[in-house]
Order: sequence, then structure tokens, then C-alpha cells
Amino acid sequence: QVQLVESGGDLVQTGGSLKLSCVASGSIFSIGAMGWYRQAPGKQRELVASITRGGTTNYADSVKGRFTISRDNAKSTVYLQMSSLKPEDTAVYYCNAANAFAFYWGQGTQVTVSS
Repeated sequence: QVQLVESGGDLVQTGGSLKLSCVASGSIFSIGAMGWYRQAPGKQRELVASITRGGTTNYADSVKGRFTISRDNAKSTVYLQMSSLKPEDTAVYYCNAANAFAFYWGQGTQVTVSS
């Protein structure tokens, strides 16, 4: 089992920045890829960014050039640095981790971007 705890969500103005963190615990040795998803009201959950254990990254087109995902394997933590935030980035952001057996989710952290 893997437990994920996110932090860093907040209310920011358009153009502002935030950094989200997600700490993994439990069977962390088994974790491969980690990522961030988001879900806005009335919309489906969507992938924002992902990173493999080796550091290969993938981004949604809507956040390329504005968001950066990174990972500290020694601290079992994945980060999402968000810059140039837009109102359409408003959502609950969820951390995700995968191993050979399952996908795991955190409880989510709210990001609200005011116009």
C-alpha cells in the first residue's frame, strides 16, 4: 500500500505562482511513475503532468511552459511548480502514484486562481 498526502494548494491571483508537494509513504520502494491530475467542477479528472522514477516528464498541452514537475526519490516526494496561473487552472489537484499492482491517489488540494 502507498499513501499520498498533498499540500500547497491556495487562492492566488491570475499570473501568480504556487508549488504543490506530495509525500508518499508506505511501500514507496515499489513506486514507479508519479503524477498530478486535476478536476474542475463539472469536469472529468485530467492528467496535468507525470514523471517516471528516472525523471522523464510528460505534460498536458494546456500547462506546457508554465508548470514543472519534479521528484525527489530520497524524500519520496513529487512537486508541481505552477507559474503564470490562469483562472482555468482552478481545480482540485490530486497526486497519483503507480506500482505494478495499483494506482494510488491522494486526498487532493484545492487551487483557486482569481481573475
